[in-house]
Amino acid sequence: MAEGYFDSEVSSRIWDIRYRYRQAGEIVDRSVADTWRRVARTLAGVETHDREVWERRFYDILAGFRFLPGGRILAGTGTSHKVTLFNCFVMGAVEDSLDGIFEALKEGALTMQHGGGVGYDFSTLRPSGEPAFGVGAIASGPVSFMHIWDSMCATLLSTGARRGAMMATLRCDHPDIEIFIAAKRNPSVLRHFNLSVLVSDDFMRAVQQDDEWPLVFPLAENEAATGEIVERRWTGSSEPRRCRVRREVRARELWGRIMRATYDYAEPGVIFIDRINRMNNLWYCEQISATNPCGEIPLPYYGACNLGAINLTQFVRAPFTPDAALDMDGIGATAATATRLLDNVYDASRFPLERQAQVARASRRLGLGLTGLADALAMLGIRYGSAESADLGGEVMRRICHGAYRASMGLAREKGIFPAFRADKYLSGEFIRSLPRDIVDGIGRDGLRNSHLTAVAPTGTISLLANNVSSGLEPIFDFEFTRRIREADGSFSEARVGDYAYRQFRLRYGENAPLPEAFIRTGEIAPEMHLEIQAALQQYVDSSISKTINVPRDYDFDAFRSIYEKAYAKGLKGCTTFRPNPVTGEVLVAEESAIPEKQCCSIERESD
Repeated sequence: MAEGYFDSEVSSRIWDIRYRYRQAGEIVDRSVADTWRRVARTLAGVETHDREVWERRFYDILAGFRFLPGGRILAGTGTSHKVTLFNCFVMGAVEDSLDGIFEALKEGALTMQHGGGVGYDFSTLRPSGEPAFGVGAIASGPVSFMHIWDSMCATLLSTGARRGAMMATLRCDHPDIEIFIAAKRNPSVLRHFNLSVLVSDDFMRAVQQDDEWPLVFPLAENEAATGEIVERRWTGSSEPRRCRVRREVRARELWGRIMRATYDYAEPGVIFIDRINRMNNLWYCEQISATNPCGEIPLPYYGACNLGAINLTQFVRAPFTPDAALDMDGIGATAATATRLLDNVYDASRFPLERQAQVARASRRLGLGLTGLADALAMLGIRYGSAESADLGGEVMRRICHGAYRASMGLAREKGIFPAFRADKYLSGEFIRSLPRDIVDGIGRDGLRNSHLTAVAPTGTISLLANNVSSGLEPIFDFEFTRRIREADGSFSEARVGDYAYRQFRLRYGENAPLPEAFIRTGEIAPEMHLEIQAALQQYVDSSISKTINVPRDYDFDAFRSIYEKAYAKGLKGCTTFRPNPVTGEVLVAEESAIPEKQCCSIERESD
């Protein structure tokens, strides 16, 4: 095992496989401290003054896993690898032509080759069975072309042992929506895609009112305007387009199909796309129709996500005692330094495509979040899912959000505003108006360095690197369980892992000490409690949250369906559930047993 920063063999292995720098086969990072030093020195190197000061400050938040930057940052910063330091991208519009489709495929392949995951909205592609105007052929539909992307992704391995991941979205009014919903019923297809339906406010109203729901597609340039014509602001269009109604379905029936699919085989997820666009800080210059592969960063065409998480377990004072407390000031200070570190990634990274560099640098988006929430709660003696846990989670996210915004204002004064900043429009944004008065006034006076500051990602592998702290805002899955590990050669092994807080408690009090009531596992938490915690954090998250609500195999379908309706009512931007099922099986396994090959989308999907 490596030096004392690791308390488990599996965490040391993860560092060695994924994040340890080797050059031409020779080990460069002798210890994980060398990895932190490499990252700190390189990112401080873009500063024009006080580089040594910032190197020390960056190192201090990285040391001991206090701050966990995205995995691409850990793996690629300061190396000779020709990779991007950005975890994920949303790609450009998929043009409805064979040339356009394969150009989009090529751009995705180049991006994944450099280490980035990709998201696409396939709503621009003509539905199956429709004439492909100009070539005398019949369109095969978006899902048929998604299989080509899936095959491409299967051939590419990114930096280290990270396989590329993809998100595919489709509008809820696209005529092929039912094909899309059922696309992953067969567990052997589209294995490298996560799927999400873009659900509009109009659709949710139609569901509530049990209305008919038109499925439409824009008229082609030379297509006759026959039949019923409606106007829609379609994907990839800045202005409303004339669309022909292909057919109508009952909205509740279509919603029921979406719910039945995710109940039966865990996909598709649901993205409340109108809310995302309405709440977008850059509402005035962006139209969003896709997200990164895990869903926490909605992005415009060619946008990039730049992620990092504050490890809350490292800010708990006097854990497991009546005096246990969370160092809120330390969390806020770390958020400020982490904001600068992540902002410097823009100046240290290469991009697979020039268009990505232009779009990313126009907004300089950051996605600063948290991890280890459930473990921190257990260490504080607070039961996950209680009202107290939601209040504390919200307060932590508030500190991170406000600390990041204030730091970004300081960076704007020092280094300049992000190029897409337009003060009057930006300040009228719905999320910005919710910030404290001093921050709003400061933005009006000084601007911001970054258009967005916060997101909560699934920190799958970097949380395992940090001695298996609970991932993101997820509850503790189990105190001990079996997890699949991708080895350096791409093969899989199985490892028995223990939860960080559980191990810390056992080290302090022994194997026979009764566990405090604060130790609670995923299977013991009602879905409504998951929603309460997600909603508590969402009010301080300007991007979005990747959260999986776990339900048991025998969970009632009508109750399951209500989870999504409650998520919409609570103002969430999306919802993902996982129910063990015959198609996807179990993802994390509490008992020693064989672990099935899993789909791209799972409760251990990672942003790193």
